[in-house]
Amino acid sequence: MSDSPSIPALDTPTFSIVTCTWNSVATLADTLASVQRQSCRDVEHIFVDGGSTDGTLEMIAAYPGRKRVLRDVKGGISRAMNQGIEAASGEFLAHLHSDDYYAGDDVLASVAERFASERVDWVVGAVQVLKDGQFIPPYKVLPFTYRSFAAGHAWVAHPAVFIRRSAFGQVGMFDEGLKYAMDVDLWLRLGRVARPATLDRALTIFRDHAGSVSSANKIKARQEEFQVRKRYLGHAPLAFGIYCLRYLKRMRALRAEAA
Repeated sequence: MSDSPSIPALDTPTFSIVTCTWNSVATLADTLASVQRQSCRDVEHIFVDGGSTDGTLEMIAAYPGRKRVLRDVKGGISRAMNQGIEAASGEFLAHLHSDDYYAGDDVLASVAERFASERVDWVVGAVQVLKDGQFIPPYKVLPFTYRSFAAGHAWVAHPAVFIRRSAFGQVGMFDEGLKYAMDVDLWLRLGRVARPATLDRALTIFRDHAGSVSSANKIKARQEEFQVRKRYLGHAPLAFGIYCLRYLKRMRALRAEAA
């Protein structure tokens, strides 16, 4: 079920920001405020809610600006993100989850400038992790190459990715059969055909906490990622071989940590 946009408009916004929520009232205020503070105001905000009962929907209802709310979306996070993509009308699309927020007021302006500077299909930046109340310095963002990503040398952080909406028509959306590595799967498809650009700066703050999918069930997540990468080994077999060595090392460390 969906609500109508709060401000009807026929023009195409520059950005569609998709935020998936489920009982997110504890962290959503930071997410909303970070979008509201952006110097680039040409934004539609799409909320995909899984059936919140804690005041999340009331908080969204009070949120000003151009928005759309999809309610009671079931079937997992991949389906929720896909529903947001299908509802979007902006030129560029990003997923900003309800426990993340933008790292500065000029994030969207910087991304728009990067898209405008050359004809690219997606822009990748860095995330800054917030863990136990402390900020961890963001990693350096290197130029994206398919082989580097396939080998596991480069990483693409989903909260800091912006994609030209038309690119989904080329590569499809998130695989709804995946629970953890749906983003890796999309990057491997996108990286083969879409022109990338990078921004060597933190675009998004990512809260790493006990409830984060990426922090819990790490072994299962790595195993699913391995199976996803195996799908595409024919496109860069040597790179996949390098990744396998990294995978074995990481799994040994995770199993030791779990023990």
